[in-house]
Amino acid sequence: MKVEVWSDVACPFCYIGKRKFEQALEQFPHKDQVELVFKSFQLDPDAPKQYDQSMNEMLAQKYGISVEQARGMNAQVVAQASEVGLNYQLDTAIMTNTLDAHRVSHYADTKGKGREMVERLLAAYFTESKNVGDHDVLAALAAEVGLDAAEVKQMLAGDEYKEQVIRDQQEGGQLGVQAVPFFVLNRKYGVRGAQPVESFLGVLNQVWEEENPKTKLDVVGDAGAACTDDSCSL
Repeated sequence: MKVEVWSDVACPFCYIGKRKFEQALEQFPHKDQVELVFKSFQLDPDAPKQYDQSMNEMLAQKYGISVEQARGMNAQVVAQASEVGLNYQLDTAIMTNTLDAHRVSHYADTKGKGREMVERLLAAYFTESKNVGDHDVLAALAAEVGLDAAEVKQMLAGDEYKEQVIRDQQEGGQLGVQAVPFFVLNRKYGVRGAQPVESFLGVLNQVWEEENPKTKLDVVGDAGAACTDDSCSL
């Protein structure tokens, strides 16, 4: 089974949804036969690399609410993250354009470290308040998952993997991905949002059963005219 996940490094529900899906996968009997692939999605491709506002201030301006109200909204998200073991620090999160972070995740994927890189980027942004738009920070994070920091910095100096990020976004749009996280199972079912673990597990089982149907015969005839292992009607 192939599961493709469209997500953004700066999407709080993407990290929460990732954790919930992973918890469901741990309970799935066929987890060793699931291929998990992460796809790039930028919530705001035009976002600046540097903000002069905090996340609370940005949300207040965006939604026309007070900073305190924005802080309350974020507190609810922090509480949801804590339910799956994530310690969000949204008050000090450093907002940035996520293109380069996605480029690094694509590069990491070519080295067999794609999933580890996605996890490291999300943790850095949401729990450690690291600037995932800064090339030095990205190179250091890549080194932590086993990549060569110098090679990552060299890659970031150009435009490598930018087209892959754009292609992922376009592919998602063709599939109807308009919000993230978005999970696509065998290009047959789509699950939007950080759904409960039970929901993820249910759709995993459903897709597996549909893709691997058990052979069951339609039986005709009187059971009384047949023998079983321990009895026979004469």
